[in-house]
Amino acid sequence: MQIPKRGWSREQVFEQLERFRENDTPWREGRTWAYVYDPGREAEGVIKDAFVSYLSENGLDPTAFPSALQMENDVVSMAARHLNGDADVVGNFTSGGTESIMLAVKAARDWAREHRRGIHEPEMILPETAHAAFQKAASYLGVKPIIVSADPDSFRADVNAVRDAITDNTVLLVGSAISYAHGVVDPIRELGQLAQERDLLLHVDGCMGGFLLQYFARLGAPVPDYDFRVPGVTSISMDLHKYAFAAKGASTILYRDKKLRKYQMYACSNWTGYTVINPTVQSTKSAGPIAGAWAAMHFIGDDGYLEITRAVKDATDEIVAAVDAAPDLRLLGRPDMNLLSFASDSVSVFHIADEMKEHNWYVQPQLAYGSSPENIHLSINPESVRWVDAMLADLHECTEKARLLPSGELAPKIQEAFGHLSPEDLTEDVYQGLLAMAGIQGSGLPGRMAEINEVLNALPVPLRERLLVEYLNELFRQPESG
Repeated sequence: MQIPKRGWSREQVFEQLERFRENDTPWREGRTWAYVYDPGREAEGVIKDAFVSYLSENGLDPTAFPSALQMENDVVSMAARHLNGDADVVGNFTSGGTESIMLAVKAARDWAREHRRGIHEPEMILPETAHAAFQKAASYLGVKPIIVSADPDSFRADVNAVRDAITDNTVLLVGSAISYAHGVVDPIRELGQLAQERDLLLHVDGCMGGFLLQYFARLGAPVPDYDFRVPGVTSISMDLHKYAFAAKGASTILYRDKKLRKYQMYACSNWTGYTVINPTVQSTKSAGPIAGAWAAMHFIGDDGYLEITRAVKDATDEIVAAVDAAPDLRLLGRPDMNLLSFASDSVSVFHIADEMKEHNWYVQPQLAYGSSPENIHLSINPESVRWVDAMLADLHECTEKARLLPSGELAPKIQEAFGHLSPEDLTEDVYQGLLAMAGIQGSGLPGRMAEINEVLNALPVPLRERLLVEYLNELFRQPESG
């Protein structure tokens, strides 16, 4: 594709942009149970207008655009107060949970370089339920991830397993509030005590749940302690583009005090250009996301967030009760918030997900890992609340349909043919063979995903990851024409 010789009209541009959406998940309908956090049309309009109004302002240099600095300080202050931080708590606005987590890991690594000078191969201890972004940060930053088991019934971090994994190289402990896969809060108070005993930093990943958990607690939910009231917690990440409903990407990274926060920062004057000093990963960045987050928090307000929480909490309780009553489904853990997952010992959850898609519902299949079997994940959002009864009725019907579909035949064939391979053995022929067994031709996706998910579920994790990289590498390519 080339730049058009003549510029298009505004109408042509937006007509094409709309055509691009034709195969997107129709999230506005409220039938999507992952990825999208929709506060409703009115709030969305305010947030988007605020975002666009600051689209061109650059957050790179706060002396050039003090408006961006003011909004960031306001947002971070609201976040700190929301998480019961005192006047010493500091932080920054980031592009999302992954960047917030990267910064927390960098701060821990660099803090250890100064305070634990004997560490040359830093390690951080991750429950198997910790978000993959920590392993991504480990890969980028040269920190070794030590993955430990979670409780197989509650799916909360096993504090004894964490304790046993601590070595002289440990620089960071991690807990989730909530974990994405199962919607539960780890035992943060016990992890905080362990961190204090061993003079370690403890990061709480509140990206998914840190914001809304406070409202669940105010409505009487038995939310375990997880914020800055817990001794030993040294940093917390909290996304705003999830359940604070800001426009993507909006997150915060908060530290107990500025003495720790400084280790996330980067400065360079060792070149011929302007002096670079960045508090976060990005340099040039639009002030739009900051303005959108500021607008969301002010427009929705504390009372608005409380009412949103009341609605999604009631919907979550209804879904949990329905899953508990379903003979073929079982809940994985007991959710502390409005995220949950369920498995089946008698029906393929991958077929259930496909059948739900046929009924115009998007539910998220998750592969088996560690103590967690393959399952279906649901994130309950305010725009989805009105659909709970209809979704549950279709879930029952889809489970019955899935029962009649063949499953379990592909996994042993995959394991026999490919289970012995290492990622380095994934040649082009092997790669194409795996795709063919999953029913994928070229770089497209089949209409149904059960077979590809069954293939991935049957493969050893390293081979699973390599296959996904190879496939993704094919998706991002130059269009054949146009």
